[in-house]
Amino acid sequence: MSARDAVSIAAVAPADDAPWRDLAHDLATLDALRDVYAAPTAPATLDKECDHVHPLYRPFIEASPFAILATRGQNGLDTSPRGDGPGFVEIADPNTLLLPDRRGNHRIDSLRNVLHDPAVALLFLIPGIGECLRVNGQARISAAPALLERFVVEGQLPKSVLVIEVRKVFFQCARAVKRSELWNPDRRIERSALPSTGSILAALSPRVDGAAYDAELEERQRRTMY
Repeated sequence: MSARDAVSIAAVAPADDAPWRDLAHDLATLDALRDVYAAPTAPATLDKECDHVHPLYRPFIEASPFAILATRGQNGLDTSPRGDGPGFVEIADPNTLLLPDRRGNHRIDSLRNVLHDPAVALLFLIPGIGECLRVNGQARISAAPALLERFVVEGQLPKSVLVIEVRKVFFQCARAVKRSELWNPDRRIERSALPSTGSILAALSPRVDGAAYDAELEERQRRTMY
């Protein structure tokens, strides 16, 4: 493990007066929340939501190369990054999205969750754009041959496709992206500034040679992209 990958694994004991231990001020009811957050009244907040992919929301999905998929399983919630060329999530019709499941590690966390609970959510991001698009719906997993053929890339079919029945669509304003300066090139972090994937695996598993994993990672990902 290199010096840049060295990370302390010692637990830092919180102080006795750590403010997050103060349960007396938890907002544990809707009334308590509304005492802090006034009910929204602005049309821009309330009227942007619809139950289908509106023609003016369609371009956001078609331009997005990256989305975060949220699912819920027996062990709780999970989020998973999904990405490909812009428009990789196909709009079959205003009420249906198609999300191909590309090559991965076969953990199938999201797919197992969909079998437990079909409720899903997607957050679409577009490089350089402040607004995000949020979609909620119900999903099922299809391996229909004709459907898989629609998503062939470099001669490779996806293993399955999520067929998502759209229930709610709305845009998220740009404040979070602007506060984070997410698309500001001057705020980019070099990968070498963080622990490498190999060093993390070596610390967590006696079965992984971290240095070898790092040395082979780029070529392995390139070779197995699809």
